[in-house]
Parts: sequence; structure tokens; C-alpha cells
Amino acid sequence: MGIVRRAVLDDLPALVALEQFFPGDRLSRRKLRYFLKAHADLWVFEEAGAILGDAVVLYRQGSPAARLYSLIVHPTARGRGVAAALLEHAEQAALDCGCLLMRLEVREDNLAALRLYQKHGYQVIGRTADYYQDHGSAIRMRKELAR
Repeated sequence: MGIVRRAVLDDLPALVALEQFFPGDRLSRRKLRYFLKAHADLWVFEEAGAILGDAVVLYRQGSPAARLYSLIVHPTARGRGVAAALLEHAEQAALDCGCLLMRLEVREDNLAALRLYQKHGYQVIGRTADYYQDHGSAIRMRKELAR
């Protein structure tokens, strides 16, 4: 099994390549570079020198909630616990930053992701129609992070 670590600038080409497996609303090279420098966490799952997944967590100063902005796993690594490892690491990092909640949006038709989040204790708090570039709907979820 691989490791979860903070992304660095040298990871940018691999992060951009990984975005191509996202169905839409892909993060650009510029946006990923910004996240590497901004008040955000960008975590990667690395195994044998290859980046197999990443997670972006955003923070707002003074807010008790973090936002899981993106989580992606390379298709060849799906079903191997990569997403769960990234999610658990992201939650712990948010807790370490003093956040009490994690929020996220997930495509309504992404059943695997919905199952992952529900398995990890996320609750549905709403639905937003026409949320994504392709007009797909999003399910809004949240989880209270345990201390």
C-alpha cells in the first residue's frame, strides 16, 4: 500500500494528468498550482513513485468547517482503498486545523463516491440542481469530525 503525503510543486504534472480522469469540472494546471500555495491542503496518494489519487481541502478563516473540494483516484487504483485513505487523511488534517465539520458536494450520479462518503459517516444535507458544467446535480453532504 502507498502513502498519503502533502503535494509539492513537482507533483503538478501528475496532478494535471490525474484530472483527465474526472468526468467534468476539471481543475486546471493554474488552479492546482494555486491550491499548492493557497490556504488549502492538497494531498496525494503515492505508491511506487506514482500518484494514484489526490484530495483538495479548502479552509475559510474563522470558519469551523472545511470543504472537501475534490477527490480523485486513477481508474487503475479504484477499489483498493485509495479514496478512503485520502478521505481519512483529509479529515484528520481538517481536525488538526481546528475544523469541526467537513462539507462536500458530489455528483448525484456518482454512486461509488456517495457510498464512500456515507460509509465514512457523511450525511446528506441537500441537493443542488444544475451544479456542474454539464448541468448535473450535486448532493451536498457534511460530517461532524470527531475529536
